[in-house]
Amino acid sequence: MAHVFLEGLGGHDVRSAGSRAGRKLHPEVVEAMAERGHDLSGRVPRQLEPEADAAWADVVVTMGCGDVCPVLPGKTYVDWGLEDPAGKPLERVREIRDEIERRVRELAAELGPQ
Repeated sequence: MAHVFLEGLGGHDVRSAGSRAGRKLHPEVVEAMAERGHDLSGRVPRQLEPEADAAWADVVVTMGCGDVCPVLPGKTYVDWGLEDPAGKPLERVREIRDEIERRVRELAAELGPQ
């Protein structure tokens, strides 16, 4: 969700990956994002590849992965500690979506144009 929101704001190269990426997006996430006009049907989760991702990332946003989060030396880290929407009721996924969008807008404002 964060990837799509930041991508939509423009001005930044965005990649997203999971420390334990699944095989498909959770249907509740797809539905919640569709409500905002974002079609995620063609997207698939991507596993984090620390060596490759470290080469281009300036800022790493983690979302509560704790000890599973890899450390990419020399990067700026922001941990949002958000609840995983997997298996949550749609109403809770909407709340998580809205919080992610709020935080993405704040981060984009802090980073300024690329």
